[in-house]
Amino acid sequence: MTITKRFWISLIFSIPMLIGMILMPFGIMVPGSEWIQFVLTTIVMAVAARPFVDSAWASFKKHHSNMDTLVAIGTVTAYIYSIYAMITHQPVFFESAAFVVTFVLLGQVFEERMRNNASNAIEELVDLQAKDAEVMRNGQIVKVPLSEIVVGDVLRVKPGQKIAVDGEITEGSSTVDESMVTGESMPVAKNIGDKVIGSTMNSNGTFMFKAEKVGSDTMLSQIVELVKKAQNSHAPIQNLTDKVSEIFVPVVLSLSILTFLVWYVFLGATVANALIFAVSVVVIACPCALGLATPTALMVGTGRGAKMGILIKNGEVLEEVNDVKTVVFDKTGTITKGKPEVTDIVGDKKQVLSIAAALEESSEHPLATAILDKANSDKIEASTVSDFQAIEGKGVSATIDGQQAFVGNDKLLNDIKIDSELNEQMIRLQNEAKTVVFVGMDQTIIGLIAIQDAPKETSKSAIATLKARGLRTVMLTGDNKRVAQAIAQEVGIDEVIADVLPGDKADHVEALQKNGKVAFVGDGINDAPALTMADVGIAMGSGTDIAIESGGIVLMKNDLRDVAKALELSRKTFNRIKLNLFWAFVYNVLGIPVAAGIFYAIGLTLSPELAGLAMAFSSLSVVTSSVLLNKAKISSDVEIA
Repeated sequence: MTITKRFWISLIFSIPMLIGMILMPFGIMVPGSEWIQFVLTTIVMAVAARPFVDSAWASFKKHHSNMDTLVAIGTVTAYIYSIYAMITHQPVFFESAAFVVTFVLLGQVFEERMRNNASNAIEELVDLQAKDAEVMRNGQIVKVPLSEIVVGDVLRVKPGQKIAVDGEITEGSSTVDESMVTGESMPVAKNIGDKVIGSTMNSNGTFMFKAEKVGSDTMLSQIVELVKKAQNSHAPIQNLTDKVSEIFVPVVLSLSILTFLVWYVFLGATVANALIFAVSVVVIACPCALGLATPTALMVGTGRGAKMGILIKNGEVLEEVNDVKTVVFDKTGTITKGKPEVTDIVGDKKQVLSIAAALEESSEHPLATAILDKANSDKIEASTVSDFQAIEGKGVSATIDGQQAFVGNDKLLNDIKIDSELNEQMIRLQNEAKTVVFVGMDQTIIGLIAIQDAPKETSKSAIATLKARGLRTVMLTGDNKRVAQAIAQEVGIDEVIADVLPGDKADHVEALQKNGKVAFVGDGINDAPALTMADVGIAMGSGTDIAIESGGIVLMKNDLRDVAKALELSRKTFNRIKLNLFWAFVYNVLGIPVAAGIFYAIGLTLSPELAGLAMAFSSLSVVTSSVLLNKAKISSDVEIA
């Protein structure tokens, strides 16, 4: 039976007793009310309270105790004593047992609703899936359900349609809104050869793509699975909660017995009154709120992360993030864009780029690709060439408009002189660790093109944010020291460790751990050992599957600023867990003396019913505190000088 059903049954059968209590001060007594209370409370105990008793008994058989132990002992004691009191014609308090069960269940109903709200991020993601798709079968486009799509199918996506599964575009182009999966707010341009993600929304073009991942292998399914695992995982601090609960229950039971003895034996109270104090102690001390403190905060924190494109894969990461002193970055693909691009053009930009593009058009060299990409983005048409030939080890040459044009590296300078002004520019660019390509006509160099794996636009502000928060930043790269230093200087990295072999990255992380906990940010297969070795591994979502599997946190957007957001969110989630534990524990400890009747002389007491209600609000306040984590400010903005 669900908690909600148990609550309603308990409430409905408790209300007549509440009416009897209200009428009593007016001298209106319900005939046979004790028997009515007995029947009503028996139903409540048999239906609504039984799971508490079963849980307590199961724990007892394993020589453990849990929060249900206190609820079961408190309500069963009140119920059994009331039966004895009814038989011996003494005052009964059946209503105490029934109301405690009702209030405890009320707290659990609220808790369940809060949990459901906290899980909405996951449900929203699952609801994003397309229900069907247009698939090419036997040369015809047919509409099939999502479950019938298989790897290798070619699918058509029209403007405004959802992309059904993960795949690669084979025909056409468009822009795609990937915000629901990656958190990226701007639509992303997609052309032939680009990957598309299932459940994202196609904007303005029609394209065909080949299905590569379907069912549980799609990125969305894996995200949902990761977040579910994180929400069900335990932060190490949860172990402390479990230990406290184990000690807390026997201590509380001892205090309850002591309370009964002090009131009955030493202060001369009746058995009924002494029992009320004892039962109140048991009920107010129920550590339900302690048990809720960690899982609810974890659920809200990871759910919010998923909405921001930050996947926190387990609770252990949250605790480690709190003590991180150093953030280590891989260079290529993490700080930089991961592919060479033109950064500077010296000379007549249009002429230099037009000649270089014409000569590099048939080359597959990465530098040639960078030049062609630049010409395309600047809409510069390549000149018509003839007599194309390679200059061995130096570059290529061809005839353009009757003149001999050439493009090549610095070995060309052995044959061709460069003027002093261009020479100075060349030295400046080379000092910035950029590769310089020389462009010339008729034995004269007319311009230079500088190419570099440039830092991402967001890298500088991301590093500045981390440094502003007192974190030391380190770049760990296999690239040579000159290039690494130039990039580090550009983005503001504190320390550079260059010329590192792929297998040695983990060793360097281990060495840095001697000065405090380390977070490592990377994206490649060669980063996997370092991601695992680091106290907190942060994998960029555009990286390899192995890197993503090795990281404790995955950034779905390829934006380095999310590192600061991920660390901030993790820290705030962990701090919220500690705050929840503090309030839950203090609440119980402060309530026990009042329930035991220590302040009876000044008229301050706590009946079992009020103790049950207070406990329900205690649980509710902890869950509310966790849900408020959704409103906490998570920012990566910092002013860069």
